[in-house]
Amino acid sequence: MAAPVYFLMQSLSQFWTTLHQLRRRHLHLSSLQFRLTVEIATLSALSLGGFAVWTSWKIQQILIETRTQNVEYIGARFPRDVQLYSEMLPIEVGLQKTIDNVTVPGLLIWVKSSNGKLLAHSAGLEPSLMKTAELMSLAEMPPKPQVYQVRDQYLILSASSVVVKRVSLGKVYMAQDVTDDQRQLRAAIHSLAIVCVLIIIALMGAITLRIRRSLQPLQEMNQMAGAISVEDLSEAKLQLRHAPSEVKELAQTFNMMLSRLSDSWEQQRQFVSNISHELRTPLTVVVGYLQSLLRRSTNLSDYQREALETAASEADRTVRLLQDLLDLARADSGYIPIHLEPLVLNDVVAEMANMADVFDDRHIMLEMTTEVTVLADRDRFKQVLINLIDNAIKYSDPAEPIVLRLEKTEKQAILHVCDRGIGIPLPDQNRIFERFYRVDDDRSRLTGGHGLGLAIVKTLIESMNGNITVQSKPGEGSTFTVTLPLRV
Repeated sequence: MAAPVYFLMQSLSQFWTTLHQLRRRHLHLSSLQFRLTVEIATLSALSLGGFAVWTSWKIQQILIETRTQNVEYIGARFPRDVQLYSEMLPIEVGLQKTIDNVTVPGLLIWVKSSNGKLLAHSAGLEPSLMKTAELMSLAEMPPKPQVYQVRDQYLILSASSVVVKRVSLGKVYMAQDVTDDQRQLRAAIHSLAIVCVLIIIALMGAITLRIRRSLQPLQEMNQMAGAISVEDLSEAKLQLRHAPSEVKELAQTFNMMLSRLSDSWEQQRQFVSNISHELRTPLTVVVGYLQSLLRRSTNLSDYQREALETAASEADRTVRLLQDLLDLARADSGYIPIHLEPLVLNDVVAEMANMADVFDDRHIMLEMTTEVTVLADRDRFKQVLINLIDNAIKYSDPAEPIVLRLEKTEKQAILHVCDRGIGIPLPDQNRIFERFYRVDDDRSRLTGGHGLGLAIVKTLIESMNGNITVQSKPGEGSTFTVTLPLRV
């Protein structure tokens, strides 16, 4: 079996060399075409190789079995022939006559007595066989014929006892030379391996062409998708005429995705347009008038001047915040200007709670046990708290307190903003973080909401590697939970 396995490994080596050259010329390692080609070609190679190995093994078994049966037959009839000759001739002469009678080309037979004396042996040995003395010096041979490799020859060796008239004369040793048969078998296996390699290479080429043709619609789909731009996003459609049904379904799904992208892009454009016209322009005018009034008025009291300065400052801050939102809306790549720094959340939460308590005359309850430090943007986190506290104030009874609970785990800081307000219906809880989404239009008009606050909060929190969730029940209130990674 060593020869079939050797030629199989040689064939697979040639196959992989050819495949590697083909890959370097035409295919990429991670391409679907290359992977399918390799998998199918490998299965084909293993199938053909396995068939070749099995065929070689079967031929060898048939050949060896034929030779061993012949040796077994000679070993079985040898004592009977010796007994027949011994009735007419001396034992030594009968042994030699029997050996001469049963000897065939390539077969060496000799008889030794129990004390090691050579009684008889074959004459006219084949030139390809070893010398008689070398064969006779071999160790004990098996009673059942077996194949052994002796130097560069393959021999079927066997030994059996010679008993004549219940008297043991010794043992008869037989060595059948099958070297020529083995060489012919190896030549046949070599030819079979070459044929298998040629078939595998031809099959691989055919498989490669077929797979390339089958994947052509995907390449066309890739080219069409790469040519789609923002301007023609709403009109872009992938149409594949000569393609398998699976690829056509993929194209339909891709068209649906393009439609959703178009709607999303249009929504973003509408967002930019609405904010620009409805908020930025009037706020800029307000800031200008306030600053002009501060510069030109000389008869203002200290309280009036302080109030105007505060209004101008807050209006200016709102304009800057609006500009940040516009930048956020235009950031298609997900880039948001965030400056992460070590931030003690206890101080920021307390500051925002005091501010809300002063300006809105609303009771804010703080629940903080240990100091919590995270990596976050101070201004952005303040913006998040302002939005969450403002929502809690708007949608809860003035007599009910707002609870800010700060805690931490081994890896995260957790901030809960709790109110006992009207709550959020369950179907709306998964959508309240979407831009422009409003739970109730009438309620939004009363509170002045535009459906942007929670969307901004979610975007800012995620940009600081955090997360925000909500738990709410209508009539019982809502709890917004913000988690941020602790500072390492």
